[in-house]
Amino acid sequence: MAIYSIRDLEKLSGIKAATIRIWEQRYGIVIALRTTTNIRYYSENDLRKILNIALLNKNGFKISKLSTMDDTEIYHRVGAIVRVEDATHSTTLELLTHTMIEMDELRFHRILAHHIQQHSFEETMLRIVLPFLEKHSVLWFTGSVKPVQENFITQLIRQKLIAAIDAIPLLPDKPTLNFLLYLPEGESDELHILFIHYLLRVRHYHSRYIGYNISKADLLDVQTIVQPDYVFTIFAETYTQRPIQQYISTLSEIFPDAQLLLTGYQVATQALQVAPNCTILKNIDEIIQFLAHLPAKIK
Repeated sequence: MAIYSIRDLEKLSGIKAATIRIWEQRYGIVIALRTTTNIRYYSENDLRKILNIALLNKNGFKISKLSTMDDTEIYHRVGAIVRVEDATHSTTLELLTHTMIEMDELRFHRILAHHIQQHSFEETMLRIVLPFLEKHSVLWFTGSVKPVQENFITQLIRQKLIAAIDAIPLLPDKPTLNFLLYLPEGESDELHILFIHYLLRVRHYHSRYIGYNISKADLLDVQTIVQPDYVFTIFAETYTQRPIQQYISTLSEIFPDAQLLLTGYQVATQALQVAPNCTILKNIDEIIQFLAHLPAKIK
């Protein structure tokens, strides 16, 4: 059984712990249980209820009114918000939190489909999905969100990315730049590299993504088959204790005629010495700005 502290409820709902305690004492919104050592905790049902009530409260429902509703009415009220065309940015992020906690695939698809229809897939990723992932990344590490919930939402987003990439027609005869994308050994979180793959494809560049956990031997093999103009990879938290400087130098030797594009937390925060054919892009904004200045085709 999943259990949560009041601080977990605060992090996930955005409602301060003191306010949750007031709701508990005055309205009986949730009732904390206690361990055999008298430590207060809340159940997964309590978390769901707090998430729902917090969302409705932020959308104009008074807490005194919400305290009189049963769980079914609260659930339907939350479901109705998904259909509101002028749902705020923060509301959409909170709704995605609901889909993750409740593992509600249908609601996830409805939320994203609505936003994609109103804007675009790229804008939905930039304004909704990536901020959502950033918001909850710390919670995944601290255990406030369970691994199965993280895996659930990650796989749904991954499916959306792959479907969007597949929907872009390939233009084999177009003389354009060639990109090689991969994740190095120890890296397996594909969401960001898949989004970069999408950004390249939708801009009609040739982009090959060869997967994650790619070894240096694999890269040597690839180099004999294709000669990319750009090699794009990500270094995230798993590389904290590894010699990134040496790896980048080796990568530059493997692809001496390619431009290396490096991103991720580890390269963005370290003072690295890179070869002339290396460019560090610290975040998604810098990546998009870099792509905006590339030529549309090879002269």
